[in-house]
Amino acid sequence: MSANLQRYSFPILDWVFGYQKEWLRWDLIAGLIAAAVVIPKAMAYATIAGLPVQVGLYTVLVPMTIYAVVGTSRPLSVSTTTTLAILAAAELGQVVTDADPAFLMRASATLTLLVGAILLLASLLRLGFIANFISEPVLIGFKAGIALVIVLDQLPKLLGVHLPKGSFLHNLLATLQAIPHASLPTLAVGIVMIALLVGIARFFPRAPAPLIVVAIAIASVRMLGVKAHGVETVGEIPCGLPSLTYPDFSLVARLWPGALGIALMSFTETIAAGRAFATSEEPNLRPNQELAATGLATAAGALLGAMPSGGGTTQTAVNRLAGARTQLAELVTAAVALLTMLFLAPLIGLMPEATLAAVVIVYSIGLIKPADFRHILEIRRTEFLWALTALAGVVLLGTLQGILVAIVVSLVALAHQTADPPVRVMGRKPGTNVFRPRSKEHPEDETFPGLLMIQLEGRVFFANAERIADKMKALAHEAKPRVVALDLSGVPDLEYTALKMLTDGEKRQRERGVSLWLVGLNPEVLSVIQRSSLGKILGRERMHFNLELAVAKYLAAPVSEGAV
Repeated sequence: MSANLQRYSFPILDWVFGYQKEWLRWDLIAGLIAAAVVIPKAMAYATIAGLPVQVGLYTVLVPMTIYAVVGTSRPLSVSTTTTLAILAAAELGQVVTDADPAFLMRASATLTLLVGAILLLASLLRLGFIANFISEPVLIGFKAGIALVIVLDQLPKLLGVHLPKGSFLHNLLATLQAIPHASLPTLAVGIVMIALLVGIARFFPRAPAPLIVVAIAIASVRMLGVKAHGVETVGEIPCGLPSLTYPDFSLVARLWPGALGIALMSFTETIAAGRAFATSEEPNLRPNQELAATGLATAAGALLGAMPSGGGTTQTAVNRLAGARTQLAELVTAAVALLTMLFLAPLIGLMPEATLAAVVIVYSIGLIKPADFRHILEIRRTEFLWALTALAGVVLLGTLQGILVAIVVSLVALAHQTADPPVRVMGRKPGTNVFRPRSKEHPEDETFPGLLMIQLEGRVFFANAERIADKMKALAHEAKPRVVALDLSGVPDLEYTALKMLTDGEKRQRERGVSLWLVGLNPEVLSVIQRSSLGKILGRERMHFNLELAVAKYLAAPVSEGAV
């Protein structure tokens, strides 16, 4: 096996052999601090998915260890996220209809194994580019919708009531109706926990807020006896290492569509978090290797009781800000999770359910970023509507359907932009050789009687050729020029349908006494035109290097020859 293949298969070799002594202190500190944040959150996310709380510990231990060996991002912290938890809950809720814990774990193992297998298959097919198919505005809207769903899902735990699950609107109405029946001690615990989480984050931002809050909550159960007042706790957590969990392959047909959506979000979140916290000194993320790493981590985790995993933005931010230099920080976090399983499980069982709900709510609300929506609206109203559409898709249709809405909206947006490219009328900045689109801000820009300068941008092909032709016809009809100078310097490719559109357009304009000039052709476009009948009709005389030369020729020609 070559060295390059070894590095691709095991990125751990990239940092182990180049490890610097001064990094060790930072990796140890970062791993410990990240553990204080990740472990309580992972346990809370397990409850979101309807799984036992110890599943969160397994999801920290197994996927995080495997990713540290196979993954390419040095600061990325891999366990599970709010998005993955709520998606898993939606899928498991469809197949697990009774209270059989063993069947629930088999169903979870099946779902998680499917997610890992899909990610591994996508890596083999080199589908890493798919992460770019969900635009940033759509992803912002999707995450905000997920946050609303999660918060509403956790509110009953905060109120100390049990409600049947349904659609978002059903759950909202049921929660509002349950408020008068809330357990006041449970609500008080939840509010205090939320206040502590927010206060610690505000005044002591480097402190491990989730760990502190969990410790306080457990102490209150032991010392103040809040359980006697009706405050429900997590309950008994098995102490020790995870055991093998076998999937139920009879569930594959029902779970694979949901697994596909979870795999897409796992990869998207992993890549987004990895890119957001990478530095210029670190190796670039390799999308297909990331697919393999998250797929292997998830598949192996499935057999040891873990839930679907991926890189988390919040925990990665904590890891990076705490000083993580390499994936060793992740191995430290995983080691802390192992120690928790072996020695601290009885204490964690004393944690109030309202505390877990508080942790989930506080960190889920962070997914709703009004400033991002406002920023999008200030720049482009269309993308703002896409973000709202993705949000509404999650809230009104469900999480998996929301993924499909997000993908469809992104693809429709891409298709719209591609099918309706800009067609601009150009003018010359006075006293210069700078040509720019005509605008109200620059009414002084020069135009030339009888010469219409039009600029196209982007690939011109069958999907937009007719639309471009319609726009140019309208501009020519309004300007009534003798010469149309078509600037194609921003066009990288000219497809056959587009070439035919230009050829037909040239013929129509020629019959009206209007001459078509082509300007700024790159080598590929020039080669296509020269091999066509259009190239023979235009000849070298009507193809120009840039607009400056085209204008100079037009102005130098006698009026009667301007259309040559």
